[in-house]
Amino acid sequence: MKTNPFFPEIHGNFGFGCMRLPMTNGKIDYDQFCRMADAFIDAGFNYFDTAHGYHSGKSETAIRDCVVKRYDRSRFLLTNKLTDFYFKKESDIRPFFEKQLKLCGVDYFDFYLMHAQDNRNYELFRKCRAYEIAFELKKEGKIRHVGIFFHDKADVLERILTDYPEIEVVQIQLNYVDYEDKGVDSKNVYEVCERFNKPVVVMEPIKGGSLINLPDAAKSVFDALHGGSYASYALRFAAGFPNISTVLSGMSSMEQMEDNLSFMTDYQPLNDAEQAAVKKVCDIFKQQNLIPCTACRYCVDGCPKKILIPDLFSCLNAKEAFNDWNQDFYYNSVLTSRNGKASDCIRCGKCENACPQHLPIRELLTRVAAKFER
Repeated sequence: MKTNPFFPEIHGNFGFGCMRLPMTNGKIDYDQFCRMADAFIDAGFNYFDTAHGYHSGKSETAIRDCVVKRYDRSRFLLTNKLTDFYFKKESDIRPFFEKQLKLCGVDYFDFYLMHAQDNRNYELFRKCRAYEIAFELKKEGKIRHVGIFFHDKADVLERILTDYPEIEVVQIQLNYVDYEDKGVDSKNVYEVCERFNKPVVVMEPIKGGSLINLPDAAKSVFDALHGGSYASYALRFAAGFPNISTVLSGMSSMEQMEDNLSFMTDYQPLNDAEQAAVKKVCDIFKQQNLIPCTACRYCVDGCPKKILIPDLFSCLNAKEAFNDWNQDFYYNSVLTSRNGKASDCIRCGKCENACPQHLPIRELLTRVAAKFER
């Protein structure tokens, strides 16, 4: 395993994202999570990433019970985040931070990120002195490194890094489909990180699972290589840029963990043939007209009609890309039996304000309704 060139305390270049942990009967499957954490640490890796909102607040306590209580503190690194949902004024921040430490069962966070920074919420963070408080907590030994989790255009990132040059790391969305997408702006955002000499942590390298559940034409391109899994091409692509410190994967099964460890433990960048295959797959995706939702679920929490927005988008993508007839049953009998239909949207816009991808969700829900509610 290669030494991390940016943070020597990080082992390798692969991190365990804890936003999509294994579930059984609606609860985090502690037994499977423990086995996944053991395999991850036994392979030599040590970087875990969470946030208070992941799994509706249960990700932090799962990490406490499955990692913190079972391993010496020197065996793992833990990243947490300050999210704007949980503070309204400066005096809210320190109590919330202390609550996070307690929930995770630790005395300090190795990395603490200003969460989901964009042009909309950045002013709240500035007004409440969130960055200044994080730097103070670093001086007190409660944070080792301060960074940002970023979801916006390159010019906004440039502004933040200019305002706060003390920022040590930037977490961005980067995958082979989004890299040159003008909406996500990954290429330009990454290049700002390079220009400011900031190490990068990658989130959504598999685009919420979309780069595993490929259209048949895309599968054929990768299958012709006679190589690894579809996930392997996505993670290795994301890890292949010079300023990448760590690539996160939100693994939800032991099988996913084992697959990822098989190629990230002795990481090798994509070769020329694999790069060419990735480009062909990107071209196939461009022709699909799919909704580029990553299923982060930030939109769901505030929806007054309790619409499972990412799930409905997934239904539409599957129906349109894969001609999956079963999606009609899934939409009507599973997803909307106890939750709102797409047509129930009252167009309040809360979902769009929360969406890191800046998707026109209200318009897209109209498209979903037209497909499934005829």
